[in-house]
Amino acid sequence: MREAAPGDEATQGTAGQKGARGVLGTLFPEPVAPAPGAPSRRVLSATVQVAAVGIGVLLLLERVPGLPSWDGIYAEDYWMFLPQTLQHPWHLLVTFGGYEQLLPRVIAQIATYFPLAQASRVFAVCGALVAALCGLFVFHASEGHVRSPLLRAVLGAAVPLMPIALMEIVDSGVGAPWFVLSATFWALLWRPRTRAGMAAAALVAFTAAASEVITVLFLPLVAVRLIAVRRPREHAVTAGWLAGCLVQVPMVVSGFLSGKSRLNRQPGSLGHSLAFYAHDILLPSFGWHLAWRLQSFASKNVATVITAVLLALIVGAIFVTQRGNRPFVVTAVLTGFLFPVFSTILTPNVASYPIVLPDLESGSRYTVLPIFLFESVAVVGVDYLMRQRDGRRLWRGGPRLLAAVAAAALIAVLAASWVADFRYATFRSEKNWNWAPIAATWLHDCQLSRTGYVVEKTAILHWTLPCDHLH
Repeated sequence: MREAAPGDEATQGTAGQKGARGVLGTLFPEPVAPAPGAPSRRVLSATVQVAAVGIGVLLLLERVPGLPSWDGIYAEDYWMFLPQTLQHPWHLLVTFGGYEQLLPRVIAQIATYFPLAQASRVFAVCGALVAALCGLFVFHASEGHVRSPLLRAVLGAAVPLMPIALMEIVDSGVGAPWFVLSATFWALLWRPRTRAGMAAAALVAFTAAASEVITVLFLPLVAVRLIAVRRPREHAVTAGWLAGCLVQVPMVVSGFLSGKSRLNRQPGSLGHSLAFYAHDILLPSFGWHLAWRLQSFASKNVATVITAVLLALIVGAIFVTQRGNRPFVVTAVLTGFLFPVFSTILTPNVASYPIVLPDLESGSRYTVLPIFLFESVAVVGVDYLMRQRDGRRLWRGGPRLLAAVAAAALIAVLAASWVADFRYATFRSEKNWNWAPIAATWLHDCQLSRTGYVVEKTAILHWTLPCDHLH
């Protein structure tokens, strides 16, 4: 029988239970209680976290080239959420695309309380703030699986600095829920010690479920949590997820009955979805530009095989050598497979779109969560190495060197992709409408309007907006 590894004391009660429940319980370890800290240390910690979020927001705002994200307004933020909110303030429960998108509508509502000319800044800053806060949340929520504060900081930074996120979801209201989706995975694994942590986990899960209907695919993980974690007080996150799903039910039913749901369409083929998973997730998992450089030396299929083999070796090594991490590895990999495959079957045009360019990848939002989960597996695996190996402490000779090399390699690979893919022209920057002249036109037309309304009519937009709602 192996001796307890460093930091294992808090999880012995769960992992030591017999049967399937005990194995599943390792997915939800109780984090080690921190040593009591002086008030000054707590203040310093809070200050560092606030500064980290601020830095994250600034970095995200700088990622979009060309017209700055705060001067432009993107996609549905412009032609759907803002006009509908101006027409009907606080009408947050509205079906669009066959389901409810709560978070973008809340951000649009916030934007209406600022001068109209500032609306683009509100969308950009709120979108960046959501992503940065999700990174901070992951830092805390991963504490049960990742004991090293440095590695947890790396995992948290991976949320806003995700290379593929720049393609279409950064600095916008419509893209914000996709960052929350990544945070929800960790929220469902977390067992927070405080009520504040429970409330935060519940809010994250509710926001994700009420904003993106595919959050229902977390159902297997929720079911496992209900089996493995029996104390009702630890199911705030479960309640939050369920409440968000209940918000979606009437929206999904309404969309289906009106024929405007994706459920009314012919589903895509499994083959196309598997190809999407291979070419759009496995291939760019080490970095977007690295994937294109690899393709310049080999064909797309060969480049995909190379990255798939590397991923299989990394994930396989963690699975084979780290018995305690096997439930986590299986859960993360299967979750990262289920979400994009199921989503692209329901949205077949994404998987079958024939053109992928350095600045264009159809449906790149569906790749953010699975790539992040591969990174999560790597971080958890390296942290496990730093804490235990065959029950012996890793602070002597070779094992210690192995852990240090693994940690350095992990940070180097992630940092290299963050730097190489920090800022590049994408669909997000190319479809960034310059907001200042649009807002000026609306206000000017209101001054001349005799009806109290202004009509905004473009190739993609036709709204009648009340002038008394335009500041």
